[in-house]
Amino acid sequence: MSLNRRFTPLHLLLISINGMVGSAWLFAPLYAAKIAGPAAIMAWLIGGLGTAVIALTFAELSVMFPVAGGTAQIPQVTHGVLTSFMVSWIAWLSALTMAPIEVQAMLQYASTYFSSLTHLQDGIPVLTGMGMIVAVLLMMLMCVVNVASYNGLVRSNFVIFSFKVFVILLTIFVLINSSFHSNNFIGTFGSTTTFSGWQAILTAVATGGIAFAFTGFKHGVELAGETKQQAIAIPLAIVGSVLICLLLYLGLQVAFIGALNPDAFQNGWSLLGFAGDVGPFAGLAAGLGLVWLLKLLYIDAVISPGGAGLIYVTSTARILYAMSQIGYLPKWLQYLNKQHFPVAAILVNFIFGVFLFLPLPGWQAMVSFLVSGMVISYAMGPVSLICLRLERPNDPRAFRLPAANLICPLAFYFCNLLSYWCGWDTIWKLAIAILIGAFLFGIAVLRKQIKITNYNVRSGLWMIPYLSGLVLISYLGAYGGKQIIPFGWDFVVIAIFSAVILYLAIASRATLSEQIMDARLQQAIST
Repeated sequence: MSLNRRFTPLHLLLISINGMVGSAWLFAPLYAAKIAGPAAIMAWLIGGLGTAVIALTFAELSVMFPVAGGTAQIPQVTHGVLTSFMVSWIAWLSALTMAPIEVQAMLQYASTYFSSLTHLQDGIPVLTGMGMIVAVLLMMLMCVVNVASYNGLVRSNFVIFSFKVFVILLTIFVLINSSFHSNNFIGTFGSTTTFSGWQAILTAVATGGIAFAFTGFKHGVELAGETKQQAIAIPLAIVGSVLICLLLYLGLQVAFIGALNPDAFQNGWSLLGFAGDVGPFAGLAAGLGLVWLLKLLYIDAVISPGGAGLIYVTSTARILYAMSQIGYLPKWLQYLNKQHFPVAAILVNFIFGVFLFLPLPGWQAMVSFLVSGMVISYAMGPVSLICLRLERPNDPRAFRLPAANLICPLAFYFCNLLSYWCGWDTIWKLAIAILIGAFLFGIAVLRKQIKITNYNVRSGLWMIPYLSGLVLISYLGAYGGKQIIPFGWDFVVIAIFSAVILYLAIASRATLSEQIMDARLQQAIST
């Protein structure tokens, strides 16, 4: 039994947008403005366009390899099991936490009406015993929708998508027409003339929820193995979702800043906030006396994260499914139900996700960790694309990225910048997660659960200087590090580092015979 190709281009686009528009739109405009002020608009442009560049590399790869769990499968073809395991481990660990975080966001907003769901602990909303029970039930509901019926998944996705986009567009329109202070945007471009202004803008990209807001483009990569008309559907979902959501997020940020009473940030943008932690848009609606909009926002504050969580349950299971197919995990994780859904992988993710409902850091801190992990899997897009262009230059490509030799190095550079901007306080935690993954890989090799050859070792050695270099630069850098590499010069250091690592990654690619490469390509596509 295998996965069915059933998602149409429209289905995949709506799934990607729905997975992208979750709790980010409820929090990111506030956090981005607190960090960068009105220049948060510049941060959204940088984050969105940078992510679109990365997404373009995956568009060609995922059309060439329309497989389930492309995050694990594609690196395995170009760099063997060591690289593939580390990338898929980090990607799975990051994606696994997404659904629980979205559920917590739902309950945090719902606690406005049902106070028994959360309580404050050191100023951070934490689930109560009752909240834990409700959270587990919501996670279970998302899993049931994912495994019960394909039509049910598609229909629920369409309903949730339609509602949340309608509320976003309505919020933008109402806020701009009810209260718009153009003077609030003074300094938007002035920030780009100073080092401190640029540092704030770039910090907002990584830690203000902006990079997090675009992570949903990977849904098209993970679900490529279940998609019809891949040449149209995959590029449309991967790149189109980023550009559409960029327009929505820009509209929200402009409406948010414009609707603020100038007194709200007279003591500085960093002190911007709302009484009772009701959320930025709910706070604005309450301040403007828009009671009907306030109620609608609270409803959507439950539905939007719920829709994103539903999609992350879908795509995260495909990563685990692919890791099982390659041989990293037990084969029973490939079990499909009668609806051809990976029910075993969904169940395992549900169990691990439930344990994550223990008190977590604040939304902003957790987002930084997720972004730092996700960009490692992003980096494989440009690396694998260049490698396959060199190894298989004459293979037909239904979608061929123009100017790939320029776009791929830029995308790889942007990935490394994103990781660096997350800051040392986040990167050292990611380093621990990477070491745990390396330890688990070592145990699997010793027990002969994973077969590794000399070429697998050689093709994966570039990951050691890459991952350790990211940690070292962060430790020495200007974002929570020792300030030994000052802001400005860090761009040069990371550019040189990216060029060296990209060269090593390309030089260490799997250079197999045509017959063996053909067999591996067919194996990846068939799984």
